[in-house]
Amino acid sequence: MSTTISVNGRDYRKPQRPTVVICMDGCEPAYLQAAVAAGVAPHIAALLAGQGSYFRAEGVMPSFTNPNNLSIVTGTPPAVHGICGNFLYDQATGQEVLMNDPKWLRAPSLLAAFSQAGTKVAIVTSKDKLRRLLGHGVKNGICFSAEHADKANLAEHGIENALEFFGMPLANVYSAELSEFVFAAGVKLVEAKRAELLYLSTTDYVQHKHAPGTPEANSFYAMLDRYLAALDKLGCIVALTADHGMNAKHDPLTGQPQVIYLQDLADELLGRTLEAGGARVILPITDPYVVHHGALGSFATIYVSDAKDRERLSRGIAATPGVMEVLGRSEAAERFELAADRIGDLVVVSEQSWTLGTSEHRHDLSGLTVPLRSHGGTTELGVPLLINKVCKAPHLRLRNFDAFFMALNQVDVAPTASITAKTVTHA
Repeated sequence: MSTTISVNGRDYRKPQRPTVVICMDGCEPAYLQAAVAAGVAPHIAALLAGQGSYFRAEGVMPSFTNPNNLSIVTGTPPAVHGICGNFLYDQATGQEVLMNDPKWLRAPSLLAAFSQAGTKVAIVTSKDKLRRLLGHGVKNGICFSAEHADKANLAEHGIENALEFFGMPLANVYSAELSEFVFAAGVKLVEAKRAELLYLSTTDYVQHKHAPGTPEANSFYAMLDRYLAALDKLGCIVALTADHGMNAKHDPLTGQPQVIYLQDLADELLGRTLEAGGARVILPITDPYVVHHGALGSFATIYVSDAKDRERLSRGIAATPGVMEVLGRSEAAERFELAADRIGDLVVVSEQSWTLGTSEHRHDLSGLTVPLRSHGGTTELGVPLLINKVCKAPHLRLRNFDAFFMALNQVDVAPTASITAKTVTHA
């Protein structure tokens, strides 16, 4: 009888052959469809035509990188794992901080659980901001970022001389090559029998700059197609999903970013600044890599302690063109499955073609060499779930965090050598 491991209330079957789950950052379904239509992705075309399984799935809110990656590897929404953005306001210390420290995690990952049960686990992420979160609790595994592959060592990352081992040069963090490094590393790790369960997470540099069907986007997805075919040829079960989609966030006539500067608006509505006891606007999209989006996304949270001030802000912001909705803390936590203590008193979501900022002078948009494309709102929740085997969905509403369950539990394949595993549970 096949051994299963229980993680966060879900049972997962041990890998019966090398199993790869890919988080394709910023991959709205239109990218795959456009590449297939252009004839540059024959392997994906075959999967869509019935040789594999394709489902439309949903990501989690806010539709940013960290919350969704952690949902995928824990099999849970942010209300369980606790990562509600890339960036948050720590009310205990009064500091605005990046959520890249494992101390913020409230649930174990299934990668950690499988590694502790003896499965060979490997994690390759494009940017280093995710590495510590994704690798937390992983025992005797491999976990490194393409961004700092030249610094990988056995003690911390489970691998050394990575550039030589993978035969790839170090890629620029703002490039398509950074994601290609992730895929090349994944193929090499399977070939070298260094991974039985593999998680690959890319960067959305291309998607922030290029819409589906453009030559640049199609070239990028042609590259993806080649690596998916290579993993398939190696006998892997491969499941591909995304952390979020991507939308144009600019005026279609002028190409200028469409931005609501919430801190400026809140200061105006309340008649006082944060320093004078006003509201604090937090943009959870914020991370160390803002050149391609200027820290502008479609989700923001506001801390304002006074009930009358909250009401005034809620009414005033909701009436602003480009705002989709303004929710109170408890309503937002319930609807979006968020940890209530890690969001503000108000949550603001913008319409599809609009973004939210803090104060205009705090955003450097000089790096936007093409019209702004970004994410974060409910309009970027739609993502693909593509599997290189024919399988059935266990329920009607699929989420991106069902990817491991689908790859491990819903695909019928002949088992390979037995892997000893112990049961790991988390309440």
